[in-house]
Amino acid sequence: MFDPWHYVPVLARKPGALRNGAPFKGWLLPTGLERIRRKLAGSADGDRQMVTILAAVLSDGLTTVETACLEALREGVHSADVVLNILARQRELDAIFPLWARRSTCPLHPT
Repeated sequence: MFDPWHYVPVLARKPGALRNGAPFKGWLLPTGLERIRRKLAGSADGDRQMVTILAAVLSDGLTTVETACLEALREGVHSADVVLNILARQRELDAIFPLWARRSTCPLHPT
């Protein structure tokens, strides 16, 4: 039994393994990632773009990347560049406004 996430860094050198590699056969991804994966499957550089998105999971976390994928899909796009841009904007927001400051339980502004 393989853990596909362990092999994601290897995909940077061999993105075609995403389609053919044993660790990735039957890999169940969250809905947004899977939908983008299927859409990218039809493009010439789809494997490389998907690998870029999967690599972002290692630094930004699965939930954050899944949210970015779903946002991109809502906007009608599915490229890695768009997903990475959404992630970058989210990191900027996180740097400016910590999570507690965006919640209704903000200690400075109780509701």
